[in-house]
Formats: sequence, structure tokens, C-alpha cells
Amino acid sequence: MRVKAILTALGLLCAATCAFAAEPVRLGAVLSVTGPASFLGEPEKNTILMEVDKINAAGGVLGRPVEVVILDDETDVNKAVLAVDRLIKKENVAAILGPTTSGNSLAVMGKAAAAKIPLISCSAAEKITKPVNPYIFKVAPSDRLAVARILTHAKAKGYKKLAILTVSDGFGQAGREVLKELVPAEGFELVADEVFGPKDTDMTAQLTKIQGASPDAVICWGTNPGPA
Repeated sequence: MRVKAILTALGLLCAATCAFAAEPVRLGAVLSVTGPASFLGEPEKNTILMEVDKINAAGGVLGRPVEVVILDDETDVNKAVLAVDRLIKKENVAAILGPTTSGNSLAVMGKAAAAKIPLISCSAAEKITKPVNPYIFKVAPSDRLAVARILTHAKAKGYKKLAILTVSDGFGQAGREVLKELVPAEGFELVADEVFGPKDTDMTAQLTKIQGASPDAVICWGTNPGPA
């Protein structure tokens, strides 16, 4: 329902601003259909295509069909930048859905804003919409909300000492900032702060340091494959 509402709203916006009623409403999407974040990007792609079909079957938006150009950034920040450039300069889209990940969203949102093309990120980093930009939006709950819920659970369990283990990409950096702010603010002792790379498969060094700090719990903030 959320994707359908977004597509419909974008369609209404574009339909109201385009010159010829017979023209399709042309949208773009940059998603991580492949790569480490494909477990998110592939369902996002399928959902967008499904909702576009539903909208068009119901008559489109103000009588105009919706078209969507979906590009795969392969969970690669450089390819996300190239994809957004293509959507803006070659595909002439009226708005962009995605990217899937926070790091890719943070890397491309300036381009969309400069071109005055609305971009609706699928990711969570609060830096995407803070400070507010009239062309940049996101649909995922902010890091701050997730961290607050985690810490509420930690309090209920009686934990006092926490360690954090975060991925070094945009998503992890944004989450780490919020964790470092809220963990002590909520009365916990932050006893270890370790970072891992997005493609790391061995975290023995980080976990050894964390073990030496004797935390009551470890908060691991990242996406596949690292946390696995």
C-alpha cells in the first residue's frame, strides 16, 4: 500500500505539470536488484512493477499511464551515481524512487535536488532528510526510532554495559552516530565501539576486543553479509 500511495502521489504531481495529457507519467527507480542488498532491492523492484500494473489497469493517473525505468546499482555507490545521472539526463524522469541503501541514497540525493527532481529513498539514515530538502524524501523509519526501540528492550532486560559493532558504509555510519549519541544519553555505558567493512567475513579482531570489554549485550548495526 505504501508503494502504491507513493506512485500515485508522484503520478498526480507529474500529471499536473506535464504538457500533454496523452503522454505517460515517466518515473525512474535506482534499486539494489543485485549485490549484497538484493534481499531488499529485488522485492522493491517487484513491488514497484506490480503497483504500476495495478495503477495502469485502473486507468492510470488522471487518465495517463505510468512508466517506470528501473536501473540496478548492484549495491555499488558509484553505479548508483551513474544511474541517477542517466535517469535525470537521458531518461528525463519526473521523479526517482530509491536508492535501496542509505549510503547510495546519501551519495545521489544532491544530484536529484540540484536537478529539482523529487527523490524518495527506500532507506533509513536520518541524514537523508535532515536537514529538510524540498526534493528529498524517504519511506523507511529513521535510525533514531530503531535505536530507541533497541535501547528500550535493553533497559527491560536490565543491561547496563553495551558494545556496538557497525558497518562502515553510509547506513552504518549514520546508525553509529545515533548509537553513540543515544546509548550514553539513555544511561548505558558504551564499553566498545567497533567497525567492520561491508564485505568483511571475519570479525575475529573486533569481537575479541568486544569480549575483552565484557558488555551485557552487543548491538550489531549493518546489512548482509556482515552481520550474518
